Amino acid sequence: MAHLITSVIDKYHDILDKSDPRVSDWPMMSSPLPTLGICLFYAYFSRILGPRLMENRKPLNLRNILIVYNLMQTLFSAWIFYEYLMSGWWGSYSFRCQPVDYSNSPMALRMARTCWWYYFSKFTEFFDTFFFILRKKSSHVSTLHVIHHGCMPFSVWMGMKFAPGGHSTFFALLNTFVHIIMYFYYMVSAMGPKYQKYIWWKKYLTSFQMLQFIAIFVHQFQLLFTECNYPKSFMIWIAIHGLMFLFLFSDFYKVNYSKEPKKANQGACMPVDDDTSNGTANKSTSNGLLKNTYIQSEFSDSYKACYSNGSTKGFVTQTIEQHNNKKIE
Repeated sequence: MAHLITSVIDKYHDILDKSDPRVSDWPMMSSPLPTLGICLFYAYFSRILGPRLMENRKPLNLRNILIVYNLMQTLFSAWIFYEYLMSGWWGSYSFRCQPVDYSNSPMALRMARTCWWYYFSKFTEFFDTFFFILRKKSSHVSTLHVIHHGCMPFSVWMGMKFAPGGHSTFFALLNTFVHIIMYFYYMVSAMGPKYQKYIWWKKYLTSFQMLQFIAIFVHQFQLLFTECNYPKSFMIWIAIHGLMFLFLFSDFYKVNYSKEPKKANQGACMPVDDDTSNGTANKSTSNGLLKNTYIQSEFSDSYKACYSNGSTKGFVTQTIEQHNNKKIE
């Protein structure tokens, strides 16, 4: 047993020795344990501690906080997107094959720093979940939602630790661009019904998200047919992410925007807008307000009111039904 533990520890150090030495002293980069610990606490708080603390408390009205939060996330995503462009993707990077520059040149270090801020942004997205809990929307915090958001920081940490730059940062470039648009969308949605007529383009946002995943998938898997000095393990991991979310979003699109009668939803996490009123959902009206619905399906128990961010942040709410003159969520 002692020999097994020693072997595991030695293997762990051998793996870390292959990491990028430039980032070893950066915050949270010396060891995966802080990131892993935060992710585990996030999962515990989201599924157990948070709902328990709010169990006997009234839901908080966070509309103004949500407006500010989404504005800050929009600006933060815009800045990261700009940095990705300026540190490589606006001219000097190749879309065909881009190895990681492990040098200490100003451009290479700027790219590495941008990757670190992208890694940090995965933690700020935890607040999406926390706000759900504070508003007692715990049904929105599905197991799949928590797994996705809880795993993303550690997944990005791996890329940051071993390959802070190069080919797969194209994924982060597109992801931050989509986040600019999506957080702006949620900011306007949180401002209330009178502003929701300006976000009529929700359908096209979903189409844009699907195009993002197609671009990521194609961009990553082209390395299977090209000699490129880039770790293929990271390429495959990112491509699988793109393929998985393409499937989920395309299914959501077909269910919600097809002219055919709506069928039971076969997807998991879909980006639909959250309700912005105090405990009620906004029904569709002639002035262009959006209707928030949760489509019942055989997956309802597993994926009830879940949403995906990261690559793709979204919300799901249940339709309010009238029953005995009472509103039921």
